[in-house]
Amino acid sequence: MLDVNFNPFPTLSTERLVLRQFRNTDAAHLFVLRSDESIMRFIPRPLATSEADTAVLIQSFNENIRTNEMITWAIALRDSDEVVGTIGFVRMSKENYRAEVGYLLRTDYHGSGMMREALVAVVNYGFRTLNLHSIEAVVDPKNVASARLLERCGFQKEGHFKENKFYNGRFFDSVYYARFTPIE
Repeated sequence: MLDVNFNPFPTLSTERLVLRQFRNTDAAHLFVLRSDESIMRFIPRPLATSEADTAVLIQSFNENIRTNEMITWAIALRDSDEVVGTIGFVRMSKENYRAEVGYLLRTDYHGSGMMREALVAVVNYGFRTLNLHSIEAVVDPKNVASARLLERCGFQKEGHFKENKFYNGRFFDSVYYARFTPIE
C-alpha cells in the first residue's frame, strides 16, 4: 500500500508559479475562484457564498494534509504570491497507487500556460516523490479546454461514462483520463 506523508508540506516551484499550502489569509482569493460560475460550471460543487465558506474549505484542505488523506496546493504567482488557482490530488486510492488530480484557475489566466506548468509539477511530484503508478482526472465532456490540457500533459482518455454523476437534481456524464508512471 502507498505510504504518503505531506508533512512538512511539499512546496513546488515552476518558472512563474509557487505551489504552496493554503493559508487562512487566502480565503478571499479562494472565494474569487469558488464563487465564479464560469470557473465552477464544470465542477459539481456548490458555489461559495462567502469568504467564511472558503475559510472552512481551507481548514478542510489543511486537515486532509495533516492526516495525509489528500493534498491541495494554492497556485500562487511567483512574483506577487497572489493565489490564482488550486491543484491537488483530490482523491487517493493508496491501495492501488492511484490518485485523482483536480484543478481550478482564475479565468483571467486561462490560456496562459500556467495550469500546464502547475499540472506538470504536480504529476512529476506524484510519480517521483509519492511513487504513484497512475494519476487520473475526471472531466465534464463539455470542458474541452481541460481535456486538451490533460492530453497535452500525456494523459489518455480511458472512458466516457454516461450519467454516472448526480448533482443538483441532474445526472451528468464524466470522461476519465489517466497517465501512468513513466518507465525508466
